[in-house]
Amino acid sequence: AIARRHAEKVGKRYEDLNLVVAHMGGGISVSAHCKGRVIDTNNALDGDGPIAPERAGTVPAGALVNLCFSGKYSQRDVLKMLAGKGGLVAHLNQNSVQQICIDIEKGDQKSKAVLDAMSYSIAKEIGAMAAVLKGQVDAILLTGGVAYNEPVNDVIREHCSFLRPDL
Repeated sequence: AIARRHAEKVGKRYEDLNLVVAHMGGGISVSAHCKGRVIDTNNALDGDGPIAPERAGTVPAGALVNLCFSGKYSQRDVLKMLAGKGGLVAHLNQNSVQQICIDIEKGDQKSKAVLDAMSYSIAKEIGAMAAVLKGQVDAILLTGGVAYNEPVNDVIREHCSFLRPDL
């Protein structure tokens, strides 16, 4: 929906634009939209892609295999670590980016490091989707509840403004 609204706002057809759309909620999906079609995206439902408030993000395959066969965790436990109790929840015991930003303002350095890591991983995924579009990116769109938190957007801009200075 945001991609079509953006097209309307800039007076172009969605089918004529190349867009990178990052939906940032409990999970974070980043998608490449090429001329009206989504041609690539990460599987945020299973925790793939960037670190998110409740998702682990892409994890090293070897470490995941070792965890799965350690005998310490059930399949359900591992799936919950990846999606539900991963990401910010695993590191900070909360999924509220707004509250984490407040904690950072109060000087919480661990919260800053974890939020910066999440923001960096979002920027990295945006860069990957820009590569899918061969660098021909008309706009990068940030949506979802996390997009209302400027510390996250600042890190994304820092890493991705070379793609779209108007980000």
